[in-house]
Amino acid sequence: MDLGHVSAPVRISSRTGRWILVTTVLGSSMALLDSTVVNVALPRIGHDLNADLAALQWTVNAYLVTLAGLILLGGSLGDRYGRRKIFVLGVVWFAAASLLCGLAPSAHVLIAARALQGIGGALLTPGSLALIQASFHPDDRGRAVGLWSGFGGIGAAVGPFLGGWLVDGPGWRWVFLLNVPVALVCAPLAVRHVPESSDERGHGRFDVLGAVLGALALALVTYALIQARGDVVPVALTGAAGIVAAVAFVCVERRVPDPMMPLDVFASRQFSAVNVVTLGVYAAFGGFFFLTALQLQVVSGYSPLRAGTALLPTTVLMLLFSARSGALADRIGPRLPLTVGPLLCAGAMLLMLRVGRDADYLTDVLPALVVMGAGMVTLVAPLTATVLASVDTSRAGLASGINNAAARAAGLVAVAALPLLSGMGPEAYRSADAFDAAFRRAMPICAALLVAAAVLAFATVRRPAPGCPRPHCRTHGAMTAPPLEDGRPGPAPRTR
Repeated sequence: MDLGHVSAPVRISSRTGRWILVTTVLGSSMALLDSTVVNVALPRIGHDLNADLAALQWTVNAYLVTLAGLILLGGSLGDRYGRRKIFVLGVVWFAAASLLCGLAPSAHVLIAARALQGIGGALLTPGSLALIQASFHPDDRGRAVGLWSGFGGIGAAVGPFLGGWLVDGPGWRWVFLLNVPVALVCAPLAVRHVPESSDERGHGRFDVLGAVLGALALALVTYALIQARGDVVPVALTGAAGIVAAVAFVCVERRVPDPMMPLDVFASRQFSAVNVVTLGVYAAFGGFFFLTALQLQVVSGYSPLRAGTALLPTTVLMLLFSARSGALADRIGPRLPLTVGPLLCAGAMLLMLRVGRDADYLTDVLPALVVMGAGMVTLVAPLTATVLASVDTSRAGLASGINNAAARAAGLVAVAALPLLSGMGPEAYRSADAFDAAFRRAMPICAALLVAAAVLAFATVRRPAPGCPRPHCRTHGAMTAPPLEDGRPGPAPRTR
């Protein structure tokens, strides 16, 4: 793959190579940590800012709207203007928005700051991987990407525990303020130690209109779902405007010369089907982690620290076994893992129905989370591998980006829709009985999404042809989206 203008390739054993890894891990960990710690802090945020459930939903979703809508554009900006430059801009932007989050005097300011955070995340998340791709020698690139994803997974695993400790200790504002000192270390390291690179072929127009329409469609549909219990006419008009924006997005992507999301990539039936599976799976995951962090605190009486620690088994299992799961899928094909994995996760959702008032961790909570982790281990790596294998090798990076954006979009729609579908009122999180009743209606909905995804995977997924690209991100711990990939072909999968 031609990387355009870049200095001499760096070896992973060199001093520069180690600094590049440290810098990119620090940058991406800011976004990963933020996506996992905020859920644990939501009850305290609601109490301190006198916010209703809708405001808590927007605290999560404002970030996801801009991140999902702009993540593909963020990668293109790095290719054009310099990957290090855009990465540093993303780190500084993310830190400034985090500072605004930490100082927010009201829920409205916090929500606006979270949207700004998502823009920073859209710049730094693909930028960190692009820097590795552009800087390292081809013989070391796969190992470097693997280390980046592994350390990022550790950061994601630490997130809920760290978030709970901060909320119980100095307060929820430090969940956001912690990003500032990290950025103060990361940005200078990038400027000093990371070589600049760009793609000299990147001279086409940016698909800014497509990015704006995509983010606008997500924001309007999300608003309509969250505010659905309000006045009917404004909600209906907002929902209709969101659908119009989505249609306009498709029309723009069909006609512009350099689309952010080329529609012809969906000509692959398997790519289209696996992305629908992704929507179902990650909608269920997004709803599960959003509601479970609240259920453990509001209903079961857990402290933020205890609630964050309670979620560790899923991420630990992912870190320990996701690479082995990917290797197993290489041998037996992705169809079985992509069928069994969602079914295991659906079972975990139903086991969560045992988690109520004064839930015992060992007998009520832990079994569900272990089954959940086993299901995620089974399906996440094969899902990413199948996405990469379903398109031409030259478009693997694009396919990964689209799949990642789809996963995040599914999560934000689930966070918006599940409280509505489960009958959760604006003040439900202030009442243990009301929240528990809605949680018990929401978990079967999540389970049904996973069962539908399993059925679709069984019906459509086929073994990829020999020589298809394999993921370099073999170790994975993030819960809300599949790993981004660098778009380079990995070793050919073994066949029978």
